[in-house]
Amino acid sequence: MLDIRFIRENPEVVKENIRKKFQEEKLPLVDQVIALDEENRAAMSEANDLRAARNQLSKQVGMLMGQAKKDPSKLAEAEAAKAQVKANADRLAALEAKETELAEKIRKILLVIPQIIDPSVPIGPDDSANVEVERFGEPAVPDFEVPYHTDIMASFDGIDLDAAGRVSGAGFYYLLGDIARLHEAVLAYGRDFMIGKGFTYCIPPFMIHGNVVEGVMSQTDMDGMMYKIEGEDLYLIGTSEHSMIGRFIDQILPEAALPQTLTSYSPCFRKEKGSHGIEERGVYRIHQFEKQEMIVVCKPEDSMAWYDKMWRYSVELFRSMDIPVRQLECCSGDLADLKVKSCDIEAWSPRQKKYFEVCSCSNLGDAQARRLKIRFKGEDGKIQLAHTLNNTCVAPPRMLIALLENNLQPDGSVKIPEVLWPYMGGTQVLTPKKK
Repeated sequence: MLDIRFIRENPEVVKENIRKKFQEEKLPLVDQVIALDEENRAAMSEANDLRAARNQLSKQVGMLMGQAKKDPSKLAEAEAAKAQVKANADRLAALEAKETELAEKIRKILLVIPQIIDPSVPIGPDDSANVEVERFGEPAVPDFEVPYHTDIMASFDGIDLDAAGRVSGAGFYYLLGDIARLHEAVLAYGRDFMIGKGFTYCIPPFMIHGNVVEGVMSQTDMDGMMYKIEGEDLYLIGTSEHSMIGRFIDQILPEAALPQTLTSYSPCFRKEKGSHGIEERGVYRIHQFEKQEMIVVCKPEDSMAWYDKMWRYSVELFRSMDIPVRQLECCSGDLADLKVKSCDIEAWSPRQKKYFEVCSCSNLGDAQARRLKIRFKGEDGKIQLAHTLNNTCVAPPRMLIALLENNLQPDGSVKIPEVLWPYMGGTQVLTPKKK
């Protein structure tokens, strides 16, 4: 969400940014919001003049009414002054109603105009133009066939999609036995990994109010992702970032309290509308999953440094589990409207012989902070908007796909990465119960 003053003073910059995001249909919004802002400021100016004149006129009426008691010839002048006071009050009420109406129209447009992207973001219309930056670890293709991920899980009696379908429908699952334990081991390891990086562990609310949803994500993303609780102003979160950033709504933090570095656990609920290919079925794209997230609230000058730290934490985490990954820079057309810069960390899939997304790291600049009024007060007393960032730490069961495929052995067993042994009760290898 951009500052209306910035749009007013830099309309061509805002329009060029819209073109870079291939959202030409939004170009007219810039002129529309500037015109509405001009109309609103004119109404505010007139209203302020009327408020300034109100006390003076009221005093004048009182004085004239007092004089009219002694001199009836003053009565007409007093009545005229009273009529002017009434007219001004009616006009002021109309202007205040107009200000409210115009402010709401302006706010709705500002929610749609995209954030200014960082100059380093590659320009392209969609994810096909995303740019590979760097690879970490050697992607390997084994000399044996790698089964589909749910078949690997089934060999350990670790998944039941049929029962989940009967109970909840498509897009849900039961995880069982060693696979369920591995799922929780990954989450626990991700939690402790981030605590080791100095992040504070949090468990947030899993439902949030509509104004928080509007503050943390775009309307398009909201409609495509969020489940609403019927009859209540509550939504199930799609990621813990939503409630974690919402924690700071309407807050002015002391500068010394920044950065806020938090790692949060939550279940996540997503509609996941649309049809998807075979490799995105199973437990890859689902309506319910669990995730460990990382969130940073910091000073503006520190946000890019935190962005680099956060995606590198993801690389370090996945490499510690023997999973090759790459960093993929998201292009302008693939950025959500609130994002300044974003990248995906993709894990290698030996089955697909390609990489797939397991983490998404984003710098949102002051977009969420402006919507939610998240500010900090410097030592000089100046109040500024903070910057917010988020990144996936681990999100099983999707992350389990990468772990199982990359650690699968020819006999169908799966090596447990050494960092997970303490979370698996010392188990180092999973042996299939059936082939």
